[in-house]
Amino acid sequence: MAEHRPPAPSPAFARAVEDVRGTAFRGDFSVREIPAPQGLAPEALALAGDVRPEEEGQDSALGTGRLILLHDPDEPAAWEGPWRIVCFAQAPLEPDIGVDPLLADVAWSWLVDALAAHGADHRAASGTATKTLSKGFGSLAAEGDGAQIELRASWSPTGPLAPHVEAWAELVCMLAGLPPGSEGITVIGTRRTPRG
Repeated sequence: MAEHRPPAPSPAFARAVEDVRGTAFRGDFSVREIPAPQGLAPEALALAGDVRPEEEGQDSALGTGRLILLHDPDEPAAWEGPWRIVCFAQAPLEPDIGVDPLLADVAWSWLVDALAAHGADHRAASGTATKTLSKGFGSLAAEGDGAQIELRASWSPTGPLAPHVEAWAELVCMLAGLPPGSEGITVIGTRRTPRG
């Protein structure tokens, strides 16, 4: 019986994977490859990123994200090209920040600004920003009030891929309260309680 092996990646996808794997990240943002979802495109690579994780390989209580690079040489019309990036970023917030009516707009603008700052040219961007407020009751009453921001977005990259990965990493860190240049700085005075 022949052993089933996945098909070899196309040369274009192999180069893209090398580009993504060569991306450098700030020291307080941990990135690992995870299994890519099946059926979205003929070829895919997925990354998970966590801000200052307590344990390697576990979602961080401060902020977490996922990035999926998709490649379809048939160029789906909605993509406007052969490549698509799908990203997810989430972080807990102080409840008083969670009620800000402009929070979703700010989260989207951080993604747009991060892409621009890294020179990550793209087209066909779309996404949603969701803010969630929660309050514990009964045996969860001690957890008090909580808030969370979540951004889901996709866009079609043009040019090198590393700047897009860098922009995603910056977005996750920004949502977690770590602006660019804050590497190695201890953030104090905030109570960020992870809420599901």
